[in-house]
Order: sequence, then C-alpha cells, then structure tokens
Amino acid sequence: MSHPEEPVGRQVLAGAQMLFVAFGALVLMPLITGMDPNVALFTAGLGTLLFQLVTKRQVPVFLASSFAFIAPIIAAKGEFGLPAVMGGVVAAGLVYMVLGFAVRLKGPGFIDRLLPPVVIAPVIISIGLALSPVAVNMAMGKAGDGSAQLITYHTAMFISMPALITTLLVAVLGKGLFRLVPILAGVAVGYGLSFAFGVVDTSGIAAAPWLAMPNFITPEFNIGAILFMVPVALAPAIEHIGGVVAIGSVTGNNYVRKPGLHRTLLGDGVATSAAGLFGGPPNTTYAEVTGAVMLTRNYNPKIMTWAAIFAIALAFIGKFGAGLLSIPVPVMGGILCLLFGSIAVVGLSTLIRHQVDLSEARNLIIVSVTLVFGIGGMAIGYGEFTLSGISLCAIIALLLNLVLPGGEGWRNKQLNEEV
Repeated sequence: MSHPEEPVGRQVLAGAQMLFVAFGALVLMPLITGMDPNVALFTAGLGTLLFQLVTKRQVPVFLASSFAFIAPIIAAKGEFGLPAVMGGVVAAGLVYMVLGFAVRLKGPGFIDRLLPPVVIAPVIISIGLALSPVAVNMAMGKAGDGSAQLITYHTAMFISMPALITTLLVAVLGKGLFRLVPILAGVAVGYGLSFAFGVVDTSGIAAAPWLAMPNFITPEFNIGAILFMVPVALAPAIEHIGGVVAIGSVTGNNYVRKPGLHRTLLGDGVATSAAGLFGGPPNTTYAEVTGAVMLTRNYNPKIMTWAAIFAIALAFIGKFGAGLLSIPVPVMGGILCLLFGSIAVVGLSTLIRHQVDLSEARNLIIVSVTLVFGIGGMAIGYGEFTLSGISLCAIIALLLNLVLPGGEGWRNKQLNEEV
C-alpha cells in the first residue's frame, strides 16, 4: 500500500499524537526500575529511527520501553548494578538479531518450532504475576520490594485506587484516541490527588535546568547480568512477531514478507542494543500505537519518524524529566495493578488463542514447571553463576520443549498465512 504525501505540518501533528499515545507506558517502565525517563525517551526515539533505517521505513510502528524486562532489570540491578544491566540489554538485543538471521536462513517456521505458544505463554504469565507484589507494595505506599513505607498507608490508598479506577474507566469507556491513553489519565488523576495530599516533592523540578543532557550510562559487561537478561528476550521477540502481524492486518500490508520478518527482528534488536549502549530500557513495539494507527487510518511510517524526533527532543528538557521523577509511588502502584495483571492475561490469551491442550502431559509439564519456577523465584546455580526467576523459567520452558517428545506437529497458522 502506497502512502500519499501529506503536508509536513499534518505529519508533525500526527507524530506528536503517536508519542502522546505511547508516552504513559514509555516513561512508566524506567520509573519503576529506577532508570532515567529522559534516557528512555531518547532511546525510544533513537530506536525507532534505527528500526526505520533497517526496515527501509516501511512499517508504521513506534518502539519504546518493554515491560517484559522489568523483573530481570530489578533483580540484576540489585545484584550487579545498573551499568551491568545495560550490558545485559545490549546482549538481549543480540538475541533479536540472531533470531532475525535464523529466520532469514530457515524461514519463519523456525520460530514456530523453537518457541511455540506452550513455551512463550507461561513465561509471559510468569512475568506478570512475579511482578504483582511490586505493584501491590507500591499501591500501598511502600518501596517496590516492601522494605520501606514511603507514604502512609491510608494516604497511599486514597491516591492509588482512584488512579487505578480512572485507568480502568478510560480503557473501557473512553472514546476515540482518549481510550488509548488510560495510563496518562490515571497518572493525571493520581498526580492531582498527590498534590492535594501534599506528597509531591517539587524541589527536584525547581532545581533542574530547562535544558540538560540525559543521564546516559556506559554499559559494563558482566556474564551474570547478561544471563539475567538474555533468556527473557525470547518472550518479547515473539510479541514482536505478533505486533508485526497486527500492524500488517491494520494497514493491509504483509510486513512478514516485505520488508521481511528477519528485517523487523533485526531492527528491534539493533534498537534494543542501542538503548543499552546509552543506558535506556529495552525496546519493543507498542500495541497502543497500533491502535492509534487503526483509529486514525494514518499508515504513513513518516509519522513515526516525527514521533521519534519529538521523543528525542523531550529527552533534553531537564525539568520535564524531573517532573516525571516526582510522581509518587502510589500513583504508579495503582496503575501497575492493572498493567502487570494485563501481562499475565496476554499469556493466558496466548494459550487460549492457539488452543494449547493442557490435558496433554507434555503441555501440562511445560506450563506447570515454568510457572512455578518463574513465579516462585526458583534459583539454580553454583558459586557465582546463578539463574533465577524469569530468566530461569524461560530457559526451562525452552529446554523442556526441545527435550520432551510430541511437539513436532505444532505450526503457527497465523504466521504461516502471512508467509
């Protein structure tokens, strides 16, 4: 499908609109993990531009912070430090690239055989449910790990629950583009209530300069941190494929064929590795933006170029980042009660949509062991070498699928139809 040339002014406005839709989730992820939201804005914009370069600007998607990596980032950050986490993010991007090259050599069916729904779904469920204590603690005014009470319980609940309810109502009852920004609506209500209760610290905003360089971080490469991050990349890689198929169904183009799934995976990998080099979170395609593309019927990839430019520009506004950092914990906690649950539901939906038969012993074993290892925080290691939580469960699911007999017949019908 060709893209008729629109006036530049209209493209600019459409790009700003797309960034607005993606903005809530984009900045929430770094705020949860203790990363700099300005860096996340910069790497989202940079990642989108790199993706467009690799895919020859044919796919109208916007790349930004991936929630799938929250748990391993938090765990690895506490053990190895943020620079080592960034090294892990760089390595995670390489996973996408390797998968892209494998698809180029063997075709998309390779992904079907290596990572069928029975492998990916329980990993996604584990990601969401393993994070649920973080959401609940934050909603109650505690630190994510529950180690400290940051805001009194009753005040926190009067902030977090209205923020959650607002997010729910906008997602269900909102009309048009407003329905695509429930996170922003929830943050706005929660932030307003936080002001009313006097729990917003504005000193950082006052002290921050208007223009400032984002706090870029140079990555360090630590094998332990890399092992935390790399296995988790398998789940968002599959989500990437779903995102490419979804945007193709919206625009009427077959992006699995042109520019090719190998190029889109490579582009996502390059974007994620680039994010790690600057200290930003891993990137992924955003379903919210796909929804906005469908709603506006604006399929021109150039609007994503403008969205990326706006994101990069905002990254250098110091007071903007300081304002984001001033958002109190209960505001984020209330919204995360929905978001983390939604991640788990995506996994459940994957099992249902692909009609995975859990009465079969093979499928039951893979799903059961993966869920318990992932949610329970199982750790396996010797000495300084340890795998745990989501990283471990992703590897276990992959190995069980390869070792247990009976999985040869699976084929992803939707992907086959695209090819």
